[in-house]
Amino acid sequence: MTGLLSLGIAAAAGSELAARIAPAAEAAGLHALWVNDTPGHDALELLHAAAGATERLGLATGVLPVDRRTPDDILTAASGLPSERLMLGIGSGQLKHGALERVTDAATALRERGDARVVVGALGPKMRRLGATASDGLLLSWLTPGIAAEQARQAHEIAPAAHVALYVRTATDPAAEDALDDEVRRYAGYPAYAANFGRLRIDAAHTVIRPSEVRDRIAAYRAAADQVVLRAITPSGSVDDHLRLIEAIAEALA
Repeated sequence: MTGLLSLGIAAAAGSELAARIAPAAEAAGLHALWVNDTPGHDALELLHAAAGATERLGLATGVLPVDRRTPDDILTAASGLPSERLMLGIGSGQLKHGALERVTDAATALRERGDARVVVGALGPKMRRLGATASDGLLLSWLTPGIAAEQARQAHEIAPAAHVALYVRTATDPAAEDALDDEVRRYAGYPAYAANFGRLRIDAAHTVIRPSEVRDRIAAYRAAADQVVLRAITPSGSVDDHLRLIEAIAEALA
């Protein structure tokens, strides 16, 4: 397997940055721009900006939390985006109870009432099964290549057509190592992620791509999933930082 390769950013980066870097990502041959929704920022606003600046680049969310975004809200915000390029990633957000039911209902509504593909952000086995059976696939994150490959295999056994995407935090500039380490510590401190790292017996630091290993680690992850989303970690978060990261990825692929 050689998975598709895409770029990921946070919604907090803003629409102007998305519009500036999306054409560069498209020119570099990347498959899609993924935007993870963050409180106070709308991932779909950034995708509108990226859509207007590109012709072929895929547009995806990773993920829209259904505890604070209803299918009606999502479909309204996505209106006007080219459905043939759009993938809506959804997740349970901060739900403590009824997460599986809420995500199932949201995936069903989005698929019945919209034309975009829908994938489910998943950590545990129950949510991964849900993604494979109730949507068009799943979005994994914070995994080693080996564990990602095994979880993708399990999803494909359940639903051969399921699309398995994988978020991987990626830094290509040595000056971004501190920011990458901060990201690792932050996620390792979230209870749900901490429990998942413990369940899988892995260290969060072993699930990222560092500047010294870009080429080999990208290859290892692409062998594990249908699509690998390189979630950009840069020194300052500027447009220029992101453009340099895209250049580094293109050089690694050459």
